[in-house]
Amino acid sequence: MGLSALTPPPQPGDPLQTLLEFSDNRLLVDLCGEYDRNLVKLEQELDVQIVRRGNQLHVMGDPTMRARAAETLNALYARLADGKPVESGDVEGALKLSAGESPQRQLEMFRTGQIEIRTRKKSVSPRTKAQQAYARALFDKTLNFGIGPAGTGKTYIAVAAAVHFFIEGHVDKIILSRPAVEAGEKLGYLPGDMKEKVDPYMQPLYDALNDFFPSRLLPKLMEERRIEIAPLAFMRGRTLSNAFVVLDEAQNATEMQMKMFLTRLGEGSRMAITGDRSQVDLPRGHMSGLMAAERILKDIPDIGFNYFTAADVVRHPLVAKIVAAYDSDDARKI
Repeated sequence: MGLSALTPPPQPGDPLQTLLEFSDNRLLVDLCGEYDRNLVKLEQELDVQIVRRGNQLHVMGDPTMRARAAETLNALYARLADGKPVESGDVEGALKLSAGESPQRQLEMFRTGQIEIRTRKKSVSPRTKAQQAYARALFDKTLNFGIGPAGTGKTYIAVAAAVHFFIEGHVDKIILSRPAVEAGEKLGYLPGDMKEKVDPYMQPLYDALNDFFPSRLLPKLMEERRIEIAPLAFMRGRTLSNAFVVLDEAQNATEMQMKMFLTRLGEGSRMAITGDRSQVDLPRGHMSGLMAAERILKDIPDIGFNYFTAADVVRHPLVAKIVAAYDSDDARKI
């Protein structure tokens, strides 16, 4: 269902519609999006009809869905009024936050920005309830696990938190790591020095950092070793003090590697460990260190475990459907 010029004008006082009025026409244009794409998105997701008349939006359809649409539109408008942009992913996030028992309560964070991770270049606001809980845990607990499928923001939010802690002076350095498991014993046969050999496996971490630091500052911080990106194997023998440490793709760490990494935690440091149990690339017979850590550490109070599902995917909407389809297929095989 899309917006149509042929839609008859809504009648005032119509019990089958919800009327929203916005005082700033400039913000209303941004709320609707280019060619009203944000309104079309809401219509498609909630099976409602939205008609724009001047500075008013008339929402028609099922009362429950109208209420969700109204809450979502009000939250997005308040976001714009606060000077924050509204992009396609923000519309998706607001929709997801309005899906529970109390849309008013769930959208409070999104509308007011109570949970917001600030960095040098941008601020990151969690878009789903799972992301909210994860962001809170990164600030509340010393060690956190973020477990779930690709595209749910696990690593991105963890790196954003690391940058926030760094620029606020709570830690002296950022250390980002991944197992270079794809390289295995073939690493020595790759061309170039060690940095050139492992950099392709670290690229997603570089990409995240580039989102949060000015382009001229990041190389300087890396040259000063205040920001390090290194394979998991390089962590052995170190004590990581006054640092925010992120281990990505942790499902590809062995049990021994995971124990080694966890015991590097030093005074004044925090750790975030992210992984996807459905994408283990370890050789047959090797237990994933991520799964072992879940079992062994689940009852320690200052360690948080946060879980994500296909509903938390914030990439292209098709990614969520792909993840859900694979999860369903895996369930049938059990």
